[in-house]
Amino acid sequence: MTTQFFPAAATPEEFKRVRRDETVLRPGIEALLDRHGLRGRPIERFPDGSLPVYAIGGSHVLKVYPPFDLVERDRESLVMRALEGRLPVPTPEVQAAGELDGWGYVLMTRLGGELLSSTWFRVPGAARIHLAAELGEALAALHAVGDPGFPSPCGAWDIFLDAQRRSCVERQRARGLGEEWVRQIPAFLDSTPLGGALARSLLHTEIMREHLLVEETRDGFRLSGLFDFEPAMVGAPEYELASVGVFFSAGDPTLLRTLLFAYGLRDGELSPDLSRRALAYALLHRYSSLSWYLTRVPPPPGTRTLEGLAEHWYGVR
Repeated sequence: MTTQFFPAAATPEEFKRVRRDETVLRPGIEALLDRHGLRGRPIERFPDGSLPVYAIGGSHVLKVYPPFDLVERDRESLVMRALEGRLPVPTPEVQAAGELDGWGYVLMTRLGGELLSSTWFRVPGAARIHLAAELGEALAALHAVGDPGFPSPCGAWDIFLDAQRRSCVERQRARGLGEEWVRQIPAFLDSTPLGGALARSLLHTEIMREHLLVEETRDGFRLSGLFDFEPAMVGAPEYELASVGVFFSAGDPTLLRTLLFAYGLRDGELSPDLSRRALAYALLHRYSSLSWYLTRVPPPPGTRTLEGLAEHWYGVR
């Protein structure tokens, strides 16, 4: 008789019903720990994230993917293997990947440190600048990896950008963006050339404090981990700025300048045109929700144009 450890979740709707239900997920998690000789280790589910992710003791992390999402498992595990030992910031190392009851999983090493999002309030200003420099160096190394050879989640880069451009207004409107902003989008995108987006680099695409770990040492704070490569893509390096400016530097021009200099840009490359391109990519981002971004980093009173928003979020002068 075959035992079913994981629940049925053949569609996103079915997965949505079970993804937070530990009574139906835990048998599958425990079966995977048995498979890999980890029975008896403490299991703690991380509270955030779209997929179930568990800390297994202090040494491992287990991430599971519903049956319709196995390509995400393949992409994330391939990227982590491609990055192993290649960045100045630690990334998880894949210990095993497979399937059980149609669900995919990746067992990886657990990185040390605390989430930067929960630590930021006690990181002093000088240390924040140091972290920005570390992140800039890490992004330069990430983008130098090139294409690790996985199927893009959105098809060819130029086709993806064109589709995002054509659907941008309706997507932003559907996600609650006010008409005052929506009606500016076509003209802003039309007047912001992206240079053909010829360069192709491996992109994390969601660089945010929630995906970075830090440790406090005698010498101060340092980045101790970058994780969550599920949404990785191959595309133009500047696409990475979309999340960086909102979810890391959060409108702080000193942090953004520090990061970009550490990345390798020169002073003459830091311009209003770069700020506009960064906002254009924020509008075109796969998961873009400008209405949500506005709650994360509200514009100053009186800023009601996309040009002003580009300067506030991505200003480097």
